[in-house]
Amino acid sequence: MCTGRCSGATYPDEMATDRSNVGGSEHIRILVADDSAVSRKLVEHALEGKFCKLLFAKNGREALQTVADSRPHMVITDWMMPDTSGPELCKKIREESNNGYTYIILLTSSSDLEKLVEGLAAGADDYLTKPFHERELLARIGVGRRIIAMHREIEAKNLLLEEAARTDHLTGLPNRRAVEEYARKQLSGALRYKFPVWVIAADLDGFKLINDTYGHSAGDEVLRHFASILKANTRTADICGRLGGDEFIAMLTHVEKKDLPIFVERVRTELASHDFSFEGNATQVGASFGWAGLELAQPKEFGELLAEADMALYQAKAEKRKVNAMEYVKRTR
Repeated sequence: MCTGRCSGATYPDEMATDRSNVGGSEHIRILVADDSAVSRKLVEHALEGKFCKLLFAKNGREALQTVADSRPHMVITDWMMPDTSGPELCKKIREESNNGYTYIILLTSSSDLEKLVEGLAAGADDYLTKPFHERELLARIGVGRRIIAMHREIEAKNLLLEEAARTDHLTGLPNRRAVEEYARKQLSGALRYKFPVWVIAADLDGFKLINDTYGHSAGDEVLRHFASILKANTRTADICGRLGGDEFIAMLTHVEKKDLPIFVERVRTELASHDFSFEGNATQVGASFGWAGLELAQPKEFGELLAEADMALYQAKAEKRKVNAMEYVKRTR
């Protein structure tokens, strides 16, 4: 059964219906905007028992509010209402709607070609002249359902493509593009609201040796495992990603400088304590880290911070090689 209410109010049960489920037997939300109670009743009667949930508005203001609150899949609007015209309502819906495509049918008592062209140019998808036949209304709604379904499919595919363009395919972490987009927003916010932002660069020790000794599949396993550790230790509000090769990054906000070594040591220890088994050999892998930050809200670009973090990382690796060399000399004496 349709749910008919002669009001422009918001109805939570209607809002619960996913906008993507518009094909087959799924219910769709249809807003009927008409100042005539008789006209609203005629539409309600025509759609009674069909796969839809009806919302009603008596004027343009109520219609726009209902579109914003309840996100109907379809709008059937009269040409003339007390505060606006159907074409004007079409234009506003097209300008203000950002929740997917809304299919619009104009109802008009005029068959004047100029007016019909005006309505379609304003953003209407279809029109129906009064008095209308129930079967024609249902047929035009059927067309609308198919158009909406196609829009939803396209939007879903575009979203998947957009996500893929920002995701590292091997590790599932955000890639450089996604990290840079996040960084621009956070650095702008940090300057405005005076909170610290830290860029932590990391790479794996001896990663080339893993690839050369055990093959790239072993290297991929190491990369995926380190990515999982990094992700598990990064807060939802922050970001970690893979820049390429064995180079990773984490960006932390609202964290004091003294707490950075805690994060780094936790990630380093988890990786170092894991035994990789390659060709029957237990292998441990280490990681090195370097960081730089926007602590005093002084303007810095992401590239500048990353370069500083990379420099600190190279220094940490050089220090580690120096320590390892000294230990080797001690053991061979």
